[in-house]
Amino acid sequence: MLNHAPFNEVLLSTVGTPKQAKLLDSSPRSRVWRVRLADRRVVIVKQITDGGDAGADANTRFAREVAGLRLAGRAPRPGVAPAVLATDESSRVMVLEYLEDLGRTDDWMPAYAESLARLHALTGPADAGALPVSSGPTATDVESFLTLARAIDVPVPSAVPDELACLLERLDPTPHHALLHGDPCPGNDLRTADGVRFVDFERASLGNGLIELAYFRIGFPTCWCAMSVTAAPLAEVEDVYRTTWRGLTGKDVPGDLADACAGWLIQGDALVERAHRGTVDQLGRVPAEDFTWGYVSARERLVHRLGVVADMTRDHDHLHAVGRLSSALADRLLVRWPKLRPLPTPDARPW
Repeated sequence: MLNHAPFNEVLLSTVGTPKQAKLLDSSPRSRVWRVRLADRRVVIVKQITDGGDAGADANTRFAREVAGLRLAGRAPRPGVAPAVLATDESSRVMVLEYLEDLGRTDDWMPAYAESLARLHALTGPADAGALPVSSGPTATDVESFLTLARAIDVPVPSAVPDELACLLERLDPTPHHALLHGDPCPGNDLRTADGVRFVDFERASLGNGLIELAYFRIGFPTCWCAMSVTAAPLAEVEDVYRTTWRGLTGKDVPGDLADACAGWLIQGDALVERAHRGTVDQLGRVPAEDFTWGYVSARERLVHRLGVVADMTRDHDHLHAVGRLSSALADRLLVRWPKLRPLPTPDARPW
């Protein structure tokens, strides 16, 4: 345990002298301390490390998080992220505002949705290049999804390949410039006295905000804590998001939420934690094994996503065949593995 925060002369002269440091729990990709300074202020010190992220250079992740946090720092009070107080690129250390987390509340989603919309609305075309363009599904994902259907003997309607090819075109993030968190999962949101703020911007990017609004429907696809939001709570949070966005930008949210959800469905990497993404065809594993991430299995995540897309595309002009295939796939998975559980609901959130 490293109980000494990595302060060099640059940080000492900028922030002050640390008097007490406590190492906090964090991912393998970083080390995080809560530090009390000589002037009694409390700050968070985060150091990006080399571990735990396949294919991602630590220096790149540091630069990406700092850039994302600084863009998020544009928000008027109340903020949507901790302020950046100081950075040291040579040691990949950032000193951040300390935020007092008030802890769990049952009715957490509306404030989360409001802050997410406020975050997304902070950037525009003038910010192109400030962060990477968001990544989404590819032709390889499409082929993996179709191969999964064939592997479990579900016929693929003839219109599906063309519908999915057109889906990839519609999901092109290039025309969009919303500030995306990249991993807006429960646990990366802090409930403070003046609203929800997001932390851990290592995957920040620019793209379409619907990709992250879709988290509520599709089951929080990049999160260990997959969950199902339905009925009235779902309608409320989506209305909060859209109303907040419209109030800030004067425009409706661009794009199609059904497209965003279908995009998450066909991405096999959204079935596993970050360290395992880009390593194997995750959808290809589903017929042979049911691997677990958090307390939910890959097949359970997949059944939920299939059901969401099937429900959203019954009368969809561009994804009707994809919806029929999704419904058939969900039925086949449940017949083969009848003990698959539905995703837990948000009121069961333990964090």
